[in-house]
Amino acid sequence: MASQTIGFAVSDQDRERLDRLVEYFGGGNRSAYLRATLKVMESLRRAERLRELQAANHRRLAENGTDTADLSALILQAYKSGDTPA
Repeated sequence: MASQTIGFAVSDQDRERLDRLVEYFGGGNRSAYLRATLKVMESLRRAERLRELQAANHRRLAENGTDTADLSALILQAYKSGDTPA
């Protein structure tokens, strides 16, 4: 696995927190901590994106006058009829 050293600044206030987190999540290894943090941040971003998509879909449903309680029946009806969304 190729790797590259990168630098970034950490304020004096955050240094103690960073060291504590590196010790706990990375076993004292900053690279291991960063890899663990990347996984968590990617997961948080996916969850945020899902919330955004859900909110947009709820807005679209409301604009079309569709109640979310009716959604399951509408999906089942579309599958049975073979209709595909436009």
